[in-house]
Amino acid sequence: MNPVEQFKEECKQRISANAQNASMVKAAKDFNVASNSAQYSYNFTWMGRPIIQYPQDMIAMQEIIWRVQPDLIIETGIAHGGSLIYYASILELMGKGKVLGIDIDIRSHNRAEIEKHPMFKRIEMIEGSSVSPDTIQQVSDIAKQYQTVMVSLDSNHTHEHVLKELKAYSPLVTKGSYLVCFDTIVEDLPDNYLPGRPWKQGDNPKTAVREFLKGNDAFVVDTEIDNKLLISVAPEGYLKKIK
Repeated sequence: MNPVEQFKEECKQRISANAQNASMVKAAKDFNVASNSAQYSYNFTWMGRPIIQYPQDMIAMQEIIWRVQPDLIIETGIAHGGSLIYYASILELMGKGKVLGIDIDIRSHNRAEIEKHPMFKRIEMIEGSSVSPDTIQQVSDIAKQYQTVMVSLDSNHTHEHVLKELKAYSPLVTKGSYLVCFDTIVEDLPDNYLPGRPWKQGDNPKTAVREFLKGNDAFVVDTEIDNKLLISVAPEGYLKKIK
């Protein structure tokens, strides 16, 4: 085995061992609970825009994007636009592709900041509910123009809404690519960890993913990503399309 392949194999072995490392798993779980309650993810930016993501998940998304080489990345939930700009910057380095962002309310100050950003050249935005028939049709029409499509779901985190998104956007994901469902961590957090949010244990993205997978064998949870990260807001949320 050459040194490059040997290093890759060593990484695989370390990642696999993480799942059986009880002290590491417990430490990660404790950090996940404490950090989510402290709104840890709100403290990071990418190229000047708040991204509201954990650095661990950002690295995982970068790895996926480089491996899959998508022509189109669809994201529901725009907020401050940091994720759109993050994905667009990676596509810019790759020299191809577009990011399509969807949000029910693109606030004017956020839109202005996104539109004046140098990465906006690879971004398109749709304002509307991600689960409305009109929006789904618009997105589907755009996706038809691209060969390799990846989807990220990060809008309303209730079970009902996420399940609708999963059903609507999963057909757009191409084989070998990913549908990433963020904030599955809600199922593992105490109820009311952030007061005023409608999602909770039993009603969140992870419960939606589990129901979705019961009736869809085209996707599987990429457990290697879960074992690699341990600290993540998307456990069981990295779904790979296998057929």
